Amino acid sequence: MAVTGSGGAEMTVFTVLFATCFCHFLNDTMQSMLPAVYPLMKSSLGLTFAEIGLVTLTLQVTSSLVQPLVGIYADSHHHSWQLAVGMLFTITGLFMLSVAESLPVVLVSVAFMGCGSSVFHPQASQVSQLASGGRRGLAQSIFQVGGNGGYAFGPLLAAAVIVPNGMRAVGWLGVLALLAAVILLYIGRWHVRALREQRRRNVPTWATARHYGRQRVAFFVVVLLVLMFSKNFYSACMVNYFTFFLIGKFHVSISASQYCLFAFLAAQAIGTLGGGWLGDRIGRKWVIWFSILGAAPFTLILPHLDSLYATVAVSVLTGIIMASAFSSILVYATDLMPRHTGVVAGLFYGLSFGAAGLGSALFGGMADTQGIQRVFEISSLLPFVGVCAMFLPKMTRVRG
Repeated sequence: MAVTGSGGAEMTVFTVLFATCFCHFLNDTMQSMLPAVYPLMKSSLGLTFAEIGLVTLTLQVTSSLVQPLVGIYADSHHHSWQLAVGMLFTITGLFMLSVAESLPVVLVSVAFMGCGSSVFHPQASQVSQLASGGRRGLAQSIFQVGGNGGYAFGPLLAAAVIVPNGMRAVGWLGVLALLAAVILLYIGRWHVRALREQRRRNVPTWATARHYGRQRVAFFVVVLLVLMFSKNFYSACMVNYFTFFLIGKFHVSISASQYCLFAFLAAQAIGTLGGGWLGDRIGRKWVIWFSILGAAPFTLILPHLDSLYATVAVSVLTGIIMASAFSSILVYATDLMPRHTGVVAGLFYGLSFGAAGLGSALFGGMADTQGIQRVFEISSLLPFVGVCAMFLPKMTRVRG
């Protein structure tokens, strides 16, 4: 249940936040395992780059299409079993993928995994907001850093377990999904109890300097979606093709390329946590601007570096800076639509997966025809889309 301090203000429930963060870690570990084994899948099943992109597109589109619908449901219905049931889809997908011998079976498998993720994110984000005690940027970043950590750990798990043992080892990850399901049952029960006992909060929040009508709020949300789209489009390029880029340009092994990918993904986790903490203190718009202006120089030079170590170092800096805005963008949207946190989470997490899937498919086709180097040269321009942040309204600190 919610915890209140001596002054009546609700306090941050870190036990729930860290438990939700850990489940996010497990969920996204299983998701990020897939791109990490693309080189193995490509060789064992004889897939093209375009077919690799189609696999990611299937995974991410199932998430992006279903998540907003789950968010709408989660705003008006709260059951203790909602979070845990998504893991049943994930377990099914993992076991199907471990025995898949053709592209159609792979696509069905990843579709199940995508549906499992789509059930998890909207309500888990709601839980984080409820447990935040008003520190919503910090809470969202703690929740999100679990996902970033999972995406960073996935390639390591693939390198240590799946690459040496083959695709059948994918089924072993079902143990992680089962563990997450058990923890989520307890989190779901806390969520239902906390909602029943929730009182009006007396903690600092952020709001627009003046009231805006629905059309203006919708416009601001679209701007935030565009920002999220550009960041996740670039992230899709890195997550799915950075290993191929390093193998082709620097002739590193598959395992070595996965460790380099881990460095980029771990940097995103650091940037997410720092960005959420700063957003609560200096304002979310400043963090968004820092993410835009700071990342652009590094994305531009990354494809043209001739040193492996310099390339990895620049990718780490890029990951930290670009990821710093994720929590600020999502919480900015919930500040604009405070009664629709499930819808906001469904839209923005859905967009994240959808952008990743679309980006993977487009970049995969480009890689087949023009090469990996050209893919990274084109994607380096994506941060400049972020200048549309100039249209966002100023947020001021108020009391709830």
